[in-house]
Amino acid sequence: MILMVSAGFGLTGAADLSVGVAAAQSQGNVPGNWSGNLSTTQLWGKLRGGLCGTVTIPNKQAACLVQSDGDTWRSFKNGPLSQFGGWALFAVILILGLFYLVRGKIMVDSGLSGQTMERFNGLERATHWLTASSFIVLAFTGLNLLYGRYLLKPILGADGFATVTYYGKLFHNYIAFAFMAGIVLMFVLWVRYNIPNRGDLRWLAVGGGLFSKGLHPPASRFNAGQKLIFWAVILGGGSLSISGIALMFPFEVSIWAGTFQFLNVLGFSLPTELSALQETQLSVIWHSLIALIMMTVIIGHIYIGSVGMEGAIDAVGSGQVDINWAREHHSLWVEEVQAKETPQQPAE
Repeated sequence: MILMVSAGFGLTGAADLSVGVAAAQSQGNVPGNWSGNLSTTQLWGKLRGGLCGTVTIPNKQAACLVQSDGDTWRSFKNGPLSQFGGWALFAVILILGLFYLVRGKIMVDSGLSGQTMERFNGLERATHWLTASSFIVLAFTGLNLLYGRYLLKPILGADGFATVTYYGKLFHNYIAFAFMAGIVLMFVLWVRYNIPNRGDLRWLAVGGGLFSKGLHPPASRFNAGQKLIFWAVILGGGSLSISGIALMFPFEVSIWAGTFQFLNVLGFSLPTELSALQETQLSVIWHSLIALIMMTVIIGHIYIGSVGMEGAIDAVGSGQVDINWAREHHSLWVEEVQAKETPQQPAE
């Protein structure tokens, strides 16, 4: 708890996770004395706000001396995004800690039978760990880019932090392709088991039995909670992959102009002529936002799959789960497996 509180206060360098405005932005003197008919302050204010002139060179964007969107982007990234993202991560860890203190570890009510059945084969387990391990590396290296200067730099020093960040960025870029491969394999292997059905509503209505001892709603191979995790990983991971590729190749891959054009057909009024810099700024914001949301979801998934539930880790460890565990959490799936294994009696 001390570590979590310390990290929460250290995320943005302030107790309330706020990021102050740089002195050069709020206290700097207005440069120059070349205002013409306008006062220097008025003219500099217009330039700082994005006022553009005209140029004869092919790059028309050079007519704007200051790209004002950058200030808006930086304010949002270092302000609300970092602040609420940090609080969300802290809150989910705190909530899970309180849940564990109140509910305790979810045990197999009927006790372990000692008999097991295969839940995931070798390929499925390899896919799970490929996706999970790569996501963990991406999460920590990504958090360093967002919060490292406030949390790690005071500890490691400028040179140490620069080294960690440099190699962390390399790991982030290359391991991202392992994560992409993982979500593709995961989709191919498990999509047919994760189609929502009416039974999922009944599972959700009782919270999957997580809050009540002895309550075990019927579920197929993947229950409603696992289906939500699956689609969060597939859709969120796919979105992270696309925006990540756009960040790796900012002048070759542009995704937002076309996206905004499509949204405008649906009634929105969004700009469709974006520079490469504006595309990159939007990708950074989206990539960070989706990553933070996925981290909060995956933290809950890790909790249930480890200390939160007895026998859950066996599914992706050895691949074998206790039959009583399977009957309590995936009774419909057990019936399907046993029906396939039981030889059919010939009709008389």
